[in-house]
Amino acid sequence: MSKRIMLTVAYDGTNYKGWQIQPDAPTIEGILNDELTRLLKEEIHVIGASRTDTGVHALGAVCVFDTNSSIPGDKFSFALNQSLPDDIRIMSSKQVADDFHPRKVSCRKTYEYRIYNDTFPIPTRRLYTHHVYGPLNVKAMDEAGGYLVGEHDFSSFARSRGEVYDEAAGKAFPRSNVRKIYALSVVREGKEVVISVTGNGFLYNMVRIIAGTLIEVGQGKRKPEELKDILKAKDRAAAGQTAPACGLCLFGYSFDHIS
Repeated sequence: MSKRIMLTVAYDGTNYKGWQIQPDAPTIEGILNDELTRLLKEEIHVIGASRTDTGVHALGAVCVFDTNSSIPGDKFSFALNQSLPDDIRIMSSKQVADDFHPRKVSCRKTYEYRIYNDTFPIPTRRLYTHHVYGPLNVKAMDEAGGYLVGEHDFSSFARSRGEVYDEAAGKAFPRSNVRKIYALSVVREGKEVVISVTGNGFLYNMVRIIAGTLIEVGQGKRKPEELKDILKAKDRAAAGQTAPACGLCLFGYSFDHIS
């Protein structure tokens, strides 16, 4: 009898071309599919709650898959971690409702962007932080981030991906850039500046563009209140540069309804 299993996955994204399967390139989804298929002796295709780009890390990525295996839901993490590469680990596993789909239920998703703020970068943090030379005004960055909290059209903070096809309607529609941010904070932890943002969903490169824009505020190149005008512009050119992938980490999900 088939059952649906949810995995919470942590990974160092340095050596992968993101989450989604790519031709002739290693991806997190591809590794999980291969290892689950080998372990369970049945063709497995995981369904991810979202995708991360090349070089982006995760502590709490989520995916589900269906299987006829008799292995208890909470034991899949132990079984998979025996053979997964050292840079991928299943942090937890459990059985969920057969109709649970991580992209079709409401949830809150949290990202962290880490900046190493010192004269020189430190080699041991180069893969997990973005080095910024010169002082950063963290208070101004935090104030600027406050203008993004709430439901807005985040077109200025998105790399466009065009249209989305609606199978029921049989045609394509412009992709909505409206998202809701529940919380955004910027704090200093020693020599690192951490941007934490929680929302109901994020557009392509949205968090990295927000990070790049807030860095410019911290450097004094923009005033915090300019974020209001950037939102109103609905124009990618109005915002700052896209910060590098290495500083970004998918921290985790909170699903409103799950069983």
